[in-house]
Amino acid sequence: MDFDAVIHNGTLVTVDDRMRIIDNGWIGIHKGVIRTIEATAPDSPPPTAKKTIDAVGGMVMPGLVNTHTHLPMTLFRGLADDLPLIDWLEEHIFPAEARFINPETVRWGTLLACAEMLLSGTTCCCGGYFHEDTVARAVAETGLRAVLAQGVIDFPAPGVPDPARNIAHARDYAQRWKGRSRLITPSIFCHSPYTCSDDTLKAAKAAADDLGLIFQVHVAETRFERNRSIKEKGLSPVAHLDRLGVLDRRTVLAHCVWVDDADITTINRRGCAVSHCPESNMKLASGIAPVTEMQSAGVTVSLGTDGCASNNNLDLFGEMGTAAKLHKVATFDPTALNAASVLKMATIDGARAIGLADNIGSLEVGKQADIIVMDTRAPHLTPMYHPDSHIVYAAGGGDVRHVLVAGRQVVKDRQLLTLNVQEIMDRVNTIAQEIRLKSVLSVK
Repeated sequence: MDFDAVIHNGTLVTVDDRMRIIDNGWIGIHKGVIRTIEATAPDSPPPTAKKTIDAVGGMVMPGLVNTHTHLPMTLFRGLADDLPLIDWLEEHIFPAEARFINPETVRWGTLLACAEMLLSGTTCCCGGYFHEDTVARAVAETGLRAVLAQGVIDFPAPGVPDPARNIAHARDYAQRWKGRSRLITPSIFCHSPYTCSDDTLKAAKAAADDLGLIFQVHVAETRFERNRSIKEKGLSPVAHLDRLGVLDRRTVLAHCVWVDDADITTINRRGCAVSHCPESNMKLASGIAPVTEMQSAGVTVSLGTDGCASNNNLDLFGEMGTAAKLHKVATFDPTALNAASVLKMATIDGARAIGLADNIGSLEVGKQADIIVMDTRAPHLTPMYHPDSHIVYAAGGGDVRHVLVAGRQVVKDRQLLTLNVQEIMDRVNTIAQEIRLKSVLSVK
């Protein structure tokens, strides 16, 4: 076979069903798809190809999948830190969004997020925001794969000043983008059960179902949210959503911090996936999600960073390390969330959560060539005994050297090939200066 690209001279961390690690292997890519994965024969040169990528003894692995983020919120990185979630949202983020979010600012904030993710090894993300048509167009420029949802909320929102139009607006966006791009899949995202009415939640889910799309919602993020739901509805947030009929295999639940055994049973029975965002949950003091219990029950748990306003970065390598260590100390069990399980959360389980496991999330013949190459020639990565342990406990996004999405190289030698990163940073800094000068918020 004539290959478009060959990656060779690296340790292949496949994250396939057997978690195979090939010490010295090569991958052949044709038309954006992995066609061959093999160990390199002794003294054998790599096959010829239009493009040959030498991993220089580093690690070759599937691109990371970030299953919960809000791309344009890079604009608010560090704007309002060290606050409880409700104060953070209602006193700072919602007012800032109302005043400063428009198609122009959304475009540049999105491009900055994509640059950050691609340079740190994330090849696919899932999330939602406002002005999502602008978000999708910006993401399409970058070469990133994404599931992108129009946000729905029962208040005037950027781009949707009349809340009565929120579902129609989301449906129109989703219809425009369905099938439009091989890398972008539309979705619909209700902000939460406490910012969306029961009718809104049901209508948004029905719209997503009509189009065969993923439905996303924040749920059970804080103890306040859980207590409020029980007081007002007589049910936990998860039980309330279940009563509304919005939980099924195409529903992604973000956070799920304050869930009990009954909630976990419901989530598993309905086949929902969970996006775990440990760093955001920690920073907002929301609590620790019972991830080990959810996984033991059979729930697919993936990893998300959340938006930059509450994390404050999009480096999924950092999220892996945090998740693994947080749940060890929370359970007093050093075996909890071992390296291999966390690696799967950031790759194949992430793909599974958003309905893309047949296409991405592992290095397997027939899957899309979403691949990253890690440079391991560094003191903090020397020596290497167990690659999966290195990935989770030692590596960082800065160790990513090459990135391919659907076989297209978008990062080469740590340089982004699809975007002018300096221009993006300059534009965002200009926007930030306007926010700093005009905002009534307390900006540190």
